[in-house]
Amino acid sequence: MCTLEKRGSLFILTLTGDHQNRLNPTVIASLLSTLSQIRSQATPGSVLITTAHGRFFSNGFDLSWAQAAGSPSAAVDRLHHMVDSFKPVVAALISLPMPTIAAVPGHAVAAGLMLAISHDYVLMRSDKGVLLMPEVDLGITLPDYFAVGFRSKIRSSAALRDVLLMGVKVKAVEAVKMGIVNSSHDSAESVMEASVRLGEELAKRKWIGEVYAEIRKSLYPEMCDVLGLTRREIVSKI
Repeated sequence: MCTLEKRGSLFILTLTGDHQNRLNPTVIASLLSTLSQIRSQATPGSVLITTAHGRFFSNGFDLSWAQAAGSPSAAVDRLHHMVDSFKPVVAALISLPMPTIAAVPGHAVAAGLMLAISHDYVLMRSDKGVLLMPEVDLGITLPDYFAVGFRSKIRSSAALRDVLLMGVKVKAVEAVKMGIVNSSHDSAESVMEASVRLGEELAKRKWIGEVYAEIRKSLYPEMCDVLGLTRREIVSKI
């Protein structure tokens, strides 16, 4: 599940499940509902910060829930259900009418990493936590919108190879060098403090949210196509 706190112009969305914050249908539905609520309350200067409690930002899809279905085919069906239901969450972040910041206090794995990079900025803890895409080791192919999302957000072919084709565990300092993370910080508290400072600086700009969202979408046309997002021209001032 997740909670939402309003702090001035900042919306702070916190994943509050077990310490792994796995993305099962209940958590995914909660995320989507909360993002819809944030969108409805957006004003010029609004900023979203997404963070989590526990050792994990998110440990990805809840494979235990999938495996509890009782048979291999039913488990695959449950995994496909999570993949399909998570897609609107990514679409909601890419189209959200405000800057977005992922404050990553621990591990971000598989769909948890996809959740993080769907934000405009990623700040990460350096003393604990890794970024990891284990699909190549698990024998699971990437959903189309994952592949497009990683290509859109990580421009280094070497970084994409290491993360997706080698399943390398990437710590914060290296993630900054690879262009995946914007900055690293020495504790969960300092990640959140830095995220709030960044959010407050962005909020001062009082950008028109709809314009911000359309410019973001124009930067990632492949993502918009695979997520089913349309783009439109807005001219608010001449």
